[in-house]
Amino acid sequence: MSECSHNCSECSSDCAERTAPADFLEKLNEKSSVKKVIGIVSGKGGVGKSLVTSLLASEMQKKGFKCAVMDADITGPSILKMFGVHQKADGDEEEIFPVSAENGVKLMSINLLLEDETDPVVWRGPVIAGAVKQFWTDVRWGDIDYMFVDMPPGTGDVPLTVFQSLPVGGIVVVASPQELVEMIVTKAVNMAAMLDIPILGLVENMAYFECPDCHGRHYIFGNTPIGKILLDCGIDLGLEIPVDPKLAAACDKGEIWKYEADWLEALASLIE
Repeated sequence: MSECSHNCSECSSDCAERTAPADFLEKLNEKSSVKKVIGIVSGKGGVGKSLVTSLLASEMQKKGFKCAVMDADITGPSILKMFGVHQKADGDEEEIFPVSAENGVKLMSINLLLEDETDPVVWRGPVIAGAVKQFWTDVRWGDIDYMFVDMPPGTGDVPLTVFQSLPVGGIVVVASPQELVEMIVTKAVNMAAMLDIPILGLVENMAYFECPDCHGRHYIFGNTPIGKILLDCGIDLGLEIPVDPKLAAACDKGEIWKYEADWLEALASLIE
């Protein structure tokens, strides 16, 4: 083997410096402590990532943990609506302070910084990714046990930025019943595998409707073979969220934490 010249553009040696993976982790705000970061992802939009994120954060908060939600969906934020928060974030020249929901969950979303929450965010990818990094480095989160990151759909700039810049300990994949669900789930699973991030579970939203009279389950959008998907993707835990008018009403009222999501208990216990 030839002697290393310390110039990787010219050197042919496979030394440790060349083969070592680059570390893109951003430094957390120095006045904050976050023990675990959990990402909520999906291969497409409109499947209920914000719903699952809000429910999980509220469930873990009920268990006595200090929880936070980072809304990384910069162009389509909806976390604040779930918690009924419409105020603006405070801050100083160095830091931004998150807003606490009524149940104590700390929140940070781009809508907390806009003059009007209906203003569109017309930014290019790198600027959006930079904003997500600032939510980690410039926000004084305080002491947090579990931070849940609500991702935008797909496998583009922002999910990649979150996976590489934050110490994500695991992800939850969210899907809805449809013929292409396995392909969509697989895309998210493969991205996590490429970045060596464990998958905690698969949540199928709007999976069925439970009749209030006979309490039978009716799979009105089709009975997705979730068992096969779990097996094919190597995921151990799968959960189904029903179509429930009470859940929709809780979201509309901004009272998501008041909803009793018993079917999320297995996932919450796994995260704990």
